[in-house]
Amino acid sequence: MDRVVSLEISGASIAVGDPPGHTILRSLDLRVAPGEFVVLFGTSGVGKSTLLRAVAGLLTPIAGEISLPSVEEAGRRRTAMVFQDARLFPWRTVRRNVALGLEGLRLPREECERRIDDALALVGLGEYGHRRPHALSGGQQQRVGIARALAVHPTLLLMDEPFSALDAITRRALQDELRRIWQQTGSTVLFVTHDVEEAVLLADRIVLLAGSPATAVEEYRPGTERPRRLTDPETTTLCNRIRADLYAYHSGDGL
Repeated sequence: MDRVVSLEISGASIAVGDPPGHTILRSLDLRVAPGEFVVLFGTSGVGKSTLLRAVAGLLTPIAGEISLPSVEEAGRRRTAMVFQDARLFPWRTVRRNVALGLEGLRLPREECERRIDDALALVGLGEYGHRRPHALSGGQQQRVGIARALAVHPTLLLMDEPFSALDAITRRALQDELRRIWQQTGSTVLFVTHDVEEAVLLADRIVLLAGSPATAVEEYRPGTERPRRLTDPETTTLCNRIRADLYAYHSGDGL
């Protein structure tokens, strides 16, 4: 894999079960460049989250390969995951929840505390470190989950529908916050959603998964500069195009 790729998936087929017997994804190819924000889009159950789990090393392809660069810098992880729910430990403070990902990296205490400070500041929770999760809103809890992932300085940030459980106003606010954080940190992001507007607002590139077993069938590159608005003609046109393609593939017309 060359140095300008943060993730390379070559002909990967992924199955689930024990032993793996049900193929979810087949012959998938995908390259993600450093600093790129790539969205995996498709209907529920098509295999988007399964692919994230495989990239995170939780599943092994039955064919093909998934390659991530080795982490040359000490104190980093190759991947970090943000889930649909924040998955915070209720007995830990916000700071100690963010510290979870740092455990095992053998960093000096001062460096751990600095990273926690920096990550909480990035997500706008610098004053909330002493609180416990029950004292936070759902949106604030998701911010803590993002901070926990950012604190390990991952080569690739994996996000599995992180805003799907939130109300519309909080969701839009966190989408704006994520865009700001991504631009500020230069992180490489692989983001899963089945919300077409969310995909178009956030992505450098959108990869449509379809079929059974699924594979990458289309790619889209939103052309407008960020921040994008749902009322922009270019955004509306692309959303409509993706919906039409999704319907065609889901109904079998596009396969």
